[in-house]
Amino acid sequence: MITAPERIETGRLILQRPREADVEPIFRRYASDPHVTRYLSWPVHVSIEQTRAFLTFSDDEWRRWPAGPYLVFSREDGALLGGTGLSFETPARAATGYVLAKDAWGRGIASEALTAMVDLARAAGVQRLYAICHIDHHPSARVLEKCGFEREAVLRRFLQFPNLPGGPADVLKYARVP
Repeated sequence: MITAPERIETGRLILQRPREADVEPIFRRYASDPHVTRYLSWPVHVSIEQTRAFLTFSDDEWRRWPAGPYLVFSREDGALLGGTGLSFETPARAATGYVLAKDAWGRGIASEALTAMVDLARAAGVQRLYAICHIDHHPSARVLEKCGFEREAVLRRFLQFPNLPGGPADVLKYARVP
């Protein structure tokens, strides 16, 4: 297993392992925004302590696996735009996804960050990379398809989305072989 770089640069983005100095910007830019977190599997952050807990989780992932969460920054002005990363289940299987602040939506940033995660997964020896999204989150499904992920299934009542009312929701499962 290789160890992934803590910093990756793409055409417009810098993807970087989260650090303590990032806690407040993460909270302010996207983690505390109910609109941004609506379709995510983690609850909207109502305190900075929840964001600090994410940093602890991130550090644990980076210790256990070749990579973990990355933050997404603009190369142009250094602004924090969101997050992405790889979540390993085994050395050969990982999940990916992304979250972006509202002002980063619709600019191709999700596709660029996701493509970087596909490339990283390939370099790390991942044989199966997958992602899930809420069945009603059409923009996310389009990004996954644009990045070469193929829809494999609709998983019924699969995941509780803590920022949406009701019980477990249906999700779309996408995968690709990096």
